[in-house]
Amino acid sequence: MTIGLLHMDFTIPGSRSLKDKRRAMSSIKTLLRNRYNCSVAEIGFKDKWGRAALAVCVISDDSGHVSSQLNAIVTFSSNHHAAFLTDYHIETM
Repeated sequence: MTIGLLHMDFTIPGSRSLKDKRRAMSSIKTLLRNRYNCSVAEIGFKDKWGRAALAVCVISDDSGHVSSQLNAIVTFSSNHHAAFLTDYHIETM
């Protein structure tokens, strides 16, 4: 069994309140869950309007599948219109 963990940092341009930030992050989290069948949680910058951090987890018995899923998630997240992906880090266990 392979567990893949992806940490992503985002900036949210035009966010003027926590409500704007939550709307953008909720959209990304829902899209990721529906498209990639992964677990997603907001893990950082909860009190900052213009920044957010998400953690994504994928579990599989095939390490190649985990790696390809996480890379696809990074690509998808970097092309989302509501927030800009500024940094990411992938770990496998």
